[in-house]
Amino acid sequence: MNADQPRRPKVVIVGAGFGGLEAAVALRRADADVTVIDRQNHHCFQPLLYQVATAALSPADVAWPIRHILREQQNATVLMEPVRGVDTAQQTVRTESNAVPYDYLVLATGATHSYFGHDEWAAVAPGLKTIDDATRIRRSILVAFERAETLADTGDRGRRLTFVIVGGGATGIEMAGAIADIARKTLATDFRRIDPRMARIVLIEAGPRVLPAFPPEVSDYVRRALEEAGVEVMTDTAVTQCDDRGVDTKAGRIEAWNIIWAAGVKASPAAQWLDAEADRAGRVKVAPDLSVPGHANVFVIGDTASIMQGDGKPVPGIAPAAKQMGHYVGEVIAARVAGRSADTPFRYRHRGDLATISRRAAVVQFGRLRLTGRIGWLFWSVAHIYFLIGARNRFIVAVTWFWSYLTYQRGARLITENDRPPQEK
Repeated sequence: MNADQPRRPKVVIVGAGFGGLEAAVALRRADADVTVIDRQNHHCFQPLLYQVATAALSPADVAWPIRHILREQQNATVLMEPVRGVDTAQQTVRTESNAVPYDYLVLATGATHSYFGHDEWAAVAPGLKTIDDATRIRRSILVAFERAETLADTGDRGRRLTFVIVGGGATGIEMAGAIADIARKTLATDFRRIDPRMARIVLIEAGPRVLPAFPPEVSDYVRRALEEAGVEVMTDTAVTQCDDRGVDTKAGRIEAWNIIWAAGVKASPAAQWLDAEADRAGRVKVAPDLSVPGHANVFVIGDTASIMQGDGKPVPGIAPAAKQMGHYVGEVIAARVAGRSADTPFRYRHRGDLATISRRAAVVQFGRLRLTGRIGWLFWSVAHIYFLIGARNRFIVAVTWFWSYLTYQRGARLITENDRPPQEK
């Protein structure tokens, strides 16, 4: 760069999820240097991770290299490094190998699983946030049926074929419905010594109903649909202990080889990095423009941010909210770089809620419009395919789903050499 030319502002975006990528794309025409930092080299479409975990899709169908996504954005650089902290005084982001300077910082570092003070449960009750989580769960589900086929003791077989999902939100019901499909349809005739249809799938929810974000009548419909699919639904039931042989609840003990955690999330350590005020889930309490109070050039978005809507309810931690935040912050920074004011506060526009129960049913809530059953499932499918990145992925997922729907087959049912069964429990 010519010494007489002014230095271009440096924008650092930490996290290449929905919000981080949206912020980067919104800055594509800004006269600034954009650096995207993520500990992974890929962006993952988290709403479909449960389909990887249940062998309906392969990891490559729901993940894309960050560099490829931003390959045509000339002002963007991608670094694959874990972030260790932020120095707001020096305006640098500390990574594992160096310090990256910034003029504007966007933290889109997402959330991880919350075990409500029992982090030791993570070893036996994995959550679902990453590709690694999904492949681990897929391996454990498939191995459970394989191990049951080798056992003579019917009691041990029963524990092997018991699947407990903790948490009755969208992820929990999607996992429960998908595992029921595997057991009742996909694997029904594949084994000789066991009947996969006898598998026990238990969904445990501490609150009074599943899908609490939806109206009560929708929750009732979802519960009925799950039970018709063969899922035991336990509400008003808190898990008090998890171990490698099952779970304890106030209603008693459930022996299970597979426990999947879908009960809660907590934010990344961004609040600690910034020494900022946070809510109970660790989300940074941000200003109306999504900046951090006291740091006008630092923004926090997505699951890491805590901000209220006009009706006094928090902005939900879902992909559309993160994308809207990312787009907004990108435009705010672009305006400041161009010397324009950007005083309009962030306003979240809720587009609706979607959740799938099984290959037969889903629920869609858009204001007064409500779709359930197969029509809801078709709408849910089209909506998710639309938001996938790239025509190739849309085509592959659409064909895979259509084939799976017609045949009940799941094409990613492989246990490879790297997927050796976990140590015997």
